[in-house]
Formats: sequence, structure tokens, C-alpha cells
Amino acid sequence: MTFHLDTPTLLFGLVIFCSRVADVSIGTLRTISIVNGRSLVAFFLGMVEISLWLAVVSTVILEIGQRPILGVFYVLGFATGNAVGIAIERRIAFGHAVMRVFTAGRGREMAQAVRNMGHGVTTFAGEGVAGPVTELLIVSRRRDQKKILATIRTIEPKAFYVTEQVGAVSKLYRPLAPQPTGWRSVLKKK
Repeated sequence: MTFHLDTPTLLFGLVIFCSRVADVSIGTLRTISIVNGRSLVAFFLGMVEISLWLAVVSTVILEIGQRPILGVFYVLGFATGNAVGIAIERRIAFGHAVMRVFTAGRGREMAQAVRNMGHGVTTFAGEGVAGPVTELLIVSRRRDQKKILATIRTIEPKAFYVTEQVGAVSKLYRPLAPQPTGWRSVLKKK
């Protein structure tokens, strides 16, 4: 069995690889959109994903008998697409998250710092292994988590925290959310 490693085959393989990375990445984003309840986004991503997939798979099936190396490009594109899709989703950070931060002595200071960033914080008194603790409950957009955690770590570098993804949020404080003015205020939902 020969693999035909000539320049046209390698270029064609690169196109298959890139196309497969794109369609699998889109598929990963589509799946995460479904989990987050974003059905319209999932609908459009699904259309693009399957269109790309059909084009790639039909081409590979026609050519793989003569050039088996194209199968390797196809497989590598699939595997890479999963990793790329996850990386893109982490960057976009769909949805909301709950952060629970536990601190032994700097709860008020942390809560005020997070509130100054424009986020809502609820505090609870609790008991840990070493004594009294304060729990901060923070609901935010996932994309805001890194900034909030960076602020918390500047106050107490060893603060213990847990994050969870949230399905639905009834009200969310968003930092510096501009209020609609002019014609946009007419279209604002009441």
C-alpha cells in the first residue's frame, strides 16, 4: 500500500485537516450551546457544521481508495477539532457560574471588592476545620470569573473557592451594564 506523499496530496490533506478541525470545533460549540439552552445558536451552528462535514466526508470517501493518507488527515482533524472547540468555548465562556469563596478573616473586604467590580455578593457565616469562616456566594457571567478570582487572590492568595456552571439565573448584576437611552429604551423589555 502506497501513501502517495506528493505535494498535491499533502495540500489536499491539509485542506481536509483544516475543514475537519473547523466542523468539529463548531460541533463542540453547538453541543455546549444545547446544554446552555441556546437553541437558536445551536440551530445555526448545526447547519454550518453538517454542511462542512458533508463536503469533507464525501470528498474523503471518493479519494481514500487511491490516497489512504487522506484518512490520517481526516482523523487528525477530528481529534484536533475537539481540542480547538473546547479552547474556543473557554475563551467565549458561554453562560453563568456560581462561585463559592471561603475565607477565614477577610470576607468583608473580599465582598466589598467584588461589589465594587459591579457584581452581587451574598455572605454566609460558617464553621471550618480551623474555626469560623465566611462564605461568599457570587453569581456572574463565566467570562467574568477570572477577573473576580484575580481580585479575590490579591486579597487572600490562599482563599479556597469552588465554581459551578449554572443553568438559569433569575437576576444577574452585571458590571457597568449601560442603561438603554433614546430609541433603545422604547425597545427594552419591561
